[in-house]
Amino acid sequence: MSNGNSVTLIGNVTRDLELRYTQSGLPSVTFSIAVNRRWQNRQTNEWEESTSYFDVVCWRELAEHASQSLERGSRVIVYGQLQQRTWEDQDGQKRTKNEILAEEVGPSLRYASAQLNRAERRQRGGESFTPQQSYSATAPAAGRGPAFQEINPASYSDEGEEPF
Repeated sequence: MSNGNSVTLIGNVTRDLELRYTQSGLPSVTFSIAVNRRWQNRQTNEWEESTSYFDVVCWRELAEHASQSLERGSRVIVYGQLQQRTWEDQDGQKRTKNEILAEEVGPSLRYASAQLNRAERRQRGGESFTPQQSYSATAPAAGRGPAFQEINPASYSDEGEEPF
C-alpha cells in the first residue's frame, strides 16, 4: 500500500453487504460507511454536524470475512487506499467514483464488544489449517487491564508466522 495515499475511517455501515464473485471466482464486497463530524460553531456556540459517505471495496478473504461479520449499522474501522475509478455508463457518459480499497476492516470497540474467531488459512503447499486460538474483545472495567482477553489458548507452530 502506498505510504502517501493511506486513509483510516471510523463510521457506521449504511447498507447490508453483498458478497459477489468475479468470473474467475475472486470474492469482492462493496459497502458504504457514514462518517459523522461534530463541532461547536465559535460564533453562535451551537453544535453543528455533518455526515460524509464513503464507498469501501474489499477483495479476497477480507471480502468474505467482512460479509460474514458486518451488517447495516455496524460501527467499523476501515484502513485502506483512496482510489478513483472511471468508467463509461450505458449512455456513453464518462463516470468517476472515489472509493476506499480496504486493506483492513474491523469492528470499533468503543461502544460495543466483539467475539473474534480465527479463519482457516492456507499454508504453503495448499494444505489448510485453523489455529486453535481465539480472542474475546470486551470493554475492560475501569483501570483493569487490556481490552483483549485471550481465551482457549493453544500452541501455534507455523514457522515464520505470528498468530495475530
